[in-house]
Amino acid sequence: MKLTRLLILITGMIFLASCYDRPKRTDTATSGITQVAVDESFAPVVEASINVFESLYPKAAIIPIYTTDLNSYQLLMDDSIRLIIGTRLLTESEMAIIKERKQRIRSHKIAIDGIAVITHKENKDTLLTTQQLQQILTGEINSWKQLNPKSPLDEITVMFDTPNSSMVRYMQDSITQHRPFGANVKALSTDSALVDITQLVSHDKVIAYVASHENAIGFVGLNWISSPTDSLSHGFIEDVNLVSMSSASEATPLTSYKPYPYQLALEMAHRQDPREFPARGYPLTRDIYMIITDSPGGLSSGFFNFVSGDRGQRIILKSGMLPSNRPVRLVQISEE
Repeated sequence: MKLTRLLILITGMIFLASCYDRPKRTDTATSGITQVAVDESFAPVVEASINVFESLYPKAAIIPIYTTDLNSYQLLMDDSIRLIIGTRLLTESEMAIIKERKQRIRSHKIAIDGIAVITHKENKDTLLTTQQLQQILTGEINSWKQLNPKSPLDEITVMFDTPNSSMVRYMQDSITQHRPFGANVKALSTDSALVDITQLVSHDKVIAYVASHENAIGFVGLNWISSPTDSLSHGFIEDVNLVSMSSASEATPLTSYKPYPYQLALEMAHRQDPREFPARGYPLTRDIYMIITDSPGGLSSGFFNFVSGDRGQRIILKSGMLPSNRPVRLVQISEE
């Protein structure tokens, strides 16, 4: 009997010693401190999500790192951060790196974003086709007069946030089909000079540049131009014009659309089943993902679940984007 108790005591001491050797987590799903790397084009909606989450859970602190899409994924690969928000899923080679570290990967599509095309308020040309956009980006069209001979504007300046942004990658992958950009395509640095690949520019500076240059056209994330005071009709800021985009061969008021959530939903439905949904919607769309490699139970997981859940999806819808887990109801109104 004494020997049995002695063995139990020794076993317990070994177990306790091993517990003290292991680093203990101090965070929970609703408390502690964690970081999330975010593509800068989603900064407004992420800020709103963090504010609501931290108001619900005062012991939680979510620290956002706003950076390029490219750098967000690199931080995840380096294990410098374990929660990111970006525009693509991981590649097989990236997943292999994480699995070698014995980390679990969880990914979830949280929203569908519309890429907003903006021009100066005095520019009267507010309808474009995706074909014309391709020609503008490749330099085949470099003057507003090529689009409209009556335009008082001449040379087109195309403005991006930074050459390494997800916006640039989207245009190369989906619009120009990897054809090189024309000489009229520029990117801003933080001091508003042109092309500095080492620094990141907030989308509000792209908006400010376009608002002050009549010949400019720019690209920003939809949540940057959605009016915060117009949550019911999803209006847009008045600093710039929002271009209506068309997938048709000719842009007309009947075939061109602005990036309202229901137009994003129509476009996604058409792509999935064009026979059942022949009507097109806003063509410049992209998926947004949250990817986590942290173990369950921590604050990173808590925020991951919050954004994926009902309240987080409501915030995304209010930002002007289309939430992935919350249906959008389309109502057709007849004048009869």
